Amino acid sequence: VQLQASGGGLVQAGGSLRLSCAASGLTFSNYAMGWFRQAPGKDREFVAGITWNGGSTSYADSVKGRFTISRDNVQNTMYLQMNSLKSEDTAVYYCAADRATLVLRTPERYDYWGQGTQVTVSS
Repeated sequence: VQLQASGGGLVQAGGSLRLSCAASGLTFSNYAMGWFRQAPGKDREFVAGITWNGGSTSYADSVKGRFTISRDNVQNTMYLQMNSLKSEDTAVYYCAADRATLVLRTPERYDYWGQGTQVTVSS
């Protein structure tokens, strides 16, 4: 199983980025997917999650209204559209897959992880 996160970069505060997570080696539509992030010196935290068919999504309060998670089960890819970025969004962003019906916010429950992509927001 491989999850390949991409799309990170350096952006000014107020700008936008779109992250992608390409999955292979698993039946993508059998998995709920999530985005997590980890800033230096901090624990990994839940950002957003989506059920297997995209029918339900969940967001951390800190990103609600600014970030949008989506998925394409034909392309085996998940996305995170990030708008109105803030300096506190700076972190390494990870995608993860969980063979569960619901979106879970606990990192330990996820089965597979991508390698992470760096997002840096300058103020």
